[in-house]
Amino acid sequence: MTNAALLSQSPPFDGDSFSRLLEDLAGRAEEVDRTGEWPRWQFERLADEDVLGWVVPPEYGGSGVDAEALIYGYERLTTACLTTAFVLTQRNGACQRIAGCDNDDLKAELLPDLSEGRLFATVGVSHLTTSRQYLAQPAVRVAEESGSLVLNGLIPWVTGGIPADYVVTGGTCDDGRQVLIALPTKSEGVTMQKPAPLLALDASLTGSIELEDVRVDRRFLLAGPVAGVMQQGQGGGTGSVATSSLAVGLAGRSLAHLMRECERRPDLEPVVEPFAAEWSALRTDLYAAARGEATPETPHLASESLRGRANSLALRSTQALLAASKGAGFVKGHPAERGVREAMFFLVWSCPQPIVTAALRQFACLVD
Repeated sequence: MTNAALLSQSPPFDGDSFSRLLEDLAGRAEEVDRTGEWPRWQFERLADEDVLGWVVPPEYGGSGVDAEALIYGYERLTTACLTTAFVLTQRNGACQRIAGCDNDDLKAELLPDLSEGRLFATVGVSHLTTSRQYLAQPAVRVAEESGSLVLNGLIPWVTGGIPADYVVTGGTCDDGRQVLIALPTKSEGVTMQKPAPLLALDASLTGSIELEDVRVDRRFLLAGPVAGVMQQGQGGGTGSVATSSLAVGLAGRSLAHLMRECERRPDLEPVVEPFAAEWSALRTDLYAAARGEATPETPHLASESLRGRANSLALRSTQALLAASKGAGFVKGHPAERGVREAMFFLVWSCPQPIVTAALRQFACLVD
């Protein structure tokens, strides 16, 4: 089955040009992983191929692809370079929040330049969803003043904060309501902390942002003050099919390597074939969910189910590739070694508790 065959229609960006983009990204993926340098060239290539317009509405210069085509794009980009695909999801998350807000003036100001790559935005919302929820005080506190919002606290886990022009983030007011804003990173009181050294994806420059009496004009307000601001408007959400599509893409990359190994080692066929069948079934369900076919009667299409299955397959397929590659796969820079480290990322990225619990139960062999 071809990559596009699972889609209800061929994605608008598929073709020779997109294939060349994937080849270019794959050719530099090991270098990005090894150096940890921000993927500036990669994003220039994404801009060249109009990838940066995927989530921007046409009236603002983008192509506004549908959800099914978007996860196809994410999956294919991940097979080439997970770092680039991951950073793109964070940038796209910011664009989706901006595009989905009611602030028409801000949309007209930011979205055309975001679509063309003249501006870069990212998100810093984990403290509103899955991170720092145990704290007695909000990670980011917001005070309302005439014409502006004043922010204090720490935004954890911001990808690409240093090169970003804007960070879509938020905080909590004294009365418990929350706001979401497009924070200009050059605002006084914004301090970019040094990115954390990571097991993988160092080039994503993921770190924290400190906020000290940061005054933001209300014209940058995207939503709120309101209870549960992350449940308002557009956005992928934790455990979403977009997140799962990257895990599926990584599994697909490992499977492709295993299949090449299988060509010269037929003894691997009994192992590779079940992996291929599982991957194909998971992709079928992933695209069905993206088309909105999930119902209470189809629990296998629920986002948590897809995420758990995708995480599991990414972990097992990368480790299978390492085992099949033997000692060569244990050498730094080998696709198997990089894949194993990258698979660990899905255990911590945007993982609500049910996803964590499912992983822990599988590790403990407590399979339902």
